[in-house]
Amino acid sequence: MSTQKPLSPWNYKPWWCQPWSILLTGALIIISSWLVLTSVWVTILISTPILVWWTYFLFLWPKLMKDSGLLENYQQSSQDSLP
Repeated sequence: MSTQKPLSPWNYKPWWCQPWSILLTGALIIISSWLVLTSVWVTILISTPILVWWTYFLFLWPKLMKDSGLLENYQQSSQDSLP
């Protein structure tokens, strides 16, 4: 009996596009902007697009991928091509 891993869009992404690397990079940019510029307004301007990107890419995109059925199609086509 084979046990299949749950479908995750992160299985198909390279290491630099994983949640941990996205969070780490964004946090470093936000922290660096504060440490270098020490301006609340500039840090807010820098962090706003990063927070929007995090919301989309870490929460909405994986849900959309699972709901679309593309992962099931991709997984099935890759299994069909195995010898």
